[in-house]
Amino acid sequence: MLEIREENKKDFDEVYNVIKTAFKTAEHSDGNEQDLVVDLRKSDNFIPELSLVAVQDNKVVGYILFTKIKIGNFEELALAPLAVLPKYQKQGIGSKLIEKGHIIAKKLGYHYSIVLGSDKYYSKFGYIPAIQYGIKAPFEVEDKNFMAIELNNTDKKIKGKVEYAKEFGI
Repeated sequence: MLEIREENKKDFDEVYNVIKTAFKTAEHSDGNEQDLVVDLRKSDNFIPELSLVAVQDNKVVGYILFTKIKIGNFEELALAPLAVLPKYQKQGIGSKLIEKGHIIAKKLGYHYSIVLGSDKYYSKFGYIPAIQYGIKAPFEVEDKNFMAIELNNTDKKIKGKVEYAKEFGI
């Protein structure tokens, strides 16, 4: 049975290997995603409740992380990375990680989550081109691949260029 839960320190080595293995065959990867997570855990932008693992048969098979970003004067979220071991892909594990992350993010009061990734995949969860919300990437990217989802409605005008945690190196 699959369990989605908050990551703990005992998971760190397994999570590192899940990310490294999952991104080996990824279409877009710099090969450093697992090291980025190690660095993000030490940053002020890390939110332990939004560092989630998928566990099956007492083994970590998937991982997701949402970290704080700035959009204008507002603190919102970036989803990065999402990783599932190749053997466990196409079984809905990534979907369950995203859905659980969104539920927690809503409870924590965040309004938006942004993601850089496949428009075909992330659109299934309600992500649309971020530019439609007035949210801009801090780098050159096709609009269809820089996406956002509104988690909690707000009357405040949250728009502008995204400022990632310094650990992203952007």
